[in-house]
Amino acid sequence: MGGVLARGRDGGRVMSEAPALLEVTDLVKHYPVRRGLLRRRAGTVHAVDGVSFSLGIGETLGLVGESGCGKSTVARSVLRLVEPTSGQIRIKGEDITHLGKTEMRRHRREMQIVFQDPFASLNPRMRAGDIVGEPLSVHGLASGRDREKRVAELFDQVGLRADQMRNYPHQFSGGQRQRICIARALALGPDLIVCDEPVSALDVSIQAQVINLLIDLQRKHGFSYLFIAHDLAVVAHISHRVAVMYLGRIVEIADKAELFQNPRHPYTQALLASVPVADPRAKRLVPLVDGDVPSPVNPPSGCAFHTRCRYAMPQCKLERPMLVDAGSGHQVACLLNDGTGQPA
Repeated sequence: MGGVLARGRDGGRVMSEAPALLEVTDLVKHYPVRRGLLRRRAGTVHAVDGVSFSLGIGETLGLVGESGCGKSTVARSVLRLVEPTSGQIRIKGEDITHLGKTEMRRHRREMQIVFQDPFASLNPRMRAGDIVGEPLSVHGLASGRDREKRVAELFDQVGLRADQMRNYPHQFSGGQRQRICIARALALGPDLIVCDEPVSALDVSIQAQVINLLIDLQRKHGFSYLFIAHDLAVVAHISHRVAVMYLGRIVEIADKAELFQNPRHPYTQALLASVPVADPRAKRLVPLVDGDVPSPVNPPSGCAFHTRCRYAMPQCKLERPMLVDAGSGHQVACLLNDGTGQPA
């Protein structure tokens, strides 16, 4: 995947050959489809079908795409919350793909997740302080007054008061509940935090507050985000690089500015063209998508996007494009001329 982004002396971001924090290679996750009284296998859901990417220290990689494209499955596979069918996952150069529960335990402190629905991910029978402090107890890092003091510090970091530690989840607003989830993720001092659409269930005004909180915490602690979202405006605000997924595969990866200014894959162009523009005089991309998303149980041959792409060529039905370098760290999986997203 090449070098990874690191911070220069002036605070800017420069390319470095240091090992990436997270490296994912040819990740595959298939689910069997079983039917009938005997539960015989009748097919396979190709949720993730050969995904590769890397994530540098202190970097945010945005992962975008339509619902059902496999973004959340990638996130859960990276954390080993679901077992990948094949592929390789490396954290700080160490392969964790096949580690057992005991071996994985020491890596759990390095990887945390913030789920989409804060209410569903919090135990309604536990006080907020106990929820945030539970990871400290489970990993034997703090107990008693030390744990209470640490939890109070975490509450303060995410913009909550220490006296709210005694409240239950239903006594908080949606934004406050997500702050509790963020505090819980911070408790163990992780290197990687997976944010699985962390603001999609919140009001727009609250979304901005939570996103800015995540950015401030990253600047302070230097951890990395794998940030999953539908909202391209949110992704543009928080991400350093952006990966675009379609039907279980990554079709384009680039620096944030490069991808938004120069989208090369027709699907990426279609996503950007679908974003509402407040200014009626602003120039908009022509929508490039026709039809519906194919079923992951029976994905198209060749390029999975060819059934909806108006630029599709005969070879698109036969040949599966691989991610190739298009210059400046921009990678695109498209058979079109020069990978520019234009017809040959």
